[in-house]
Amino acid sequence: QVQLVESGGGLVQAGGSLRLSCAASGRTFSSYAMAWFRQAPGKERAFVAYISAGGGTTYYADSVKGRFTVSRDNAKNTGYLQMNNLKPEDTAVYYCAAGRRTSESIYSVPGYNYWGQGTQVTVSS
Repeated sequence: QVQLVESGGGLVQAGGSLRLSCAASGRTFSSYAMAWFRQAPGKERAFVAYISAGGGTTYYADSVKGRFTVSRDNAKNTGYLQMNNLKPEDTAVYYCAAGRRTSESIYSVPGYNYWGQGTQVTVSS
């Protein structure tokens, strides 16, 4: 079992930056791939970014490419999402996820076993 806790959300103006953290406890974090998803009001939870267990492979949603960077520090059992040049459409609750279900897509909610509680990001125009 892995417990995930996100932090770092908040209110920021358009063009600003935030860095989200995902602190993991429980089983060895370094053995798990992890991802970030977000859910805007009235919308389904959507994929944002993925990073492999060792950190060598990353994927991004087209809407955040070039603005967001996913990373991890396995020594600290923590994952990060650096978000730059934020836009109002980035407003959402952001969730980290870990523990791949290999029968499911890495871009899908069913693709992960463990989830954090989410952190709110609000971008004002």
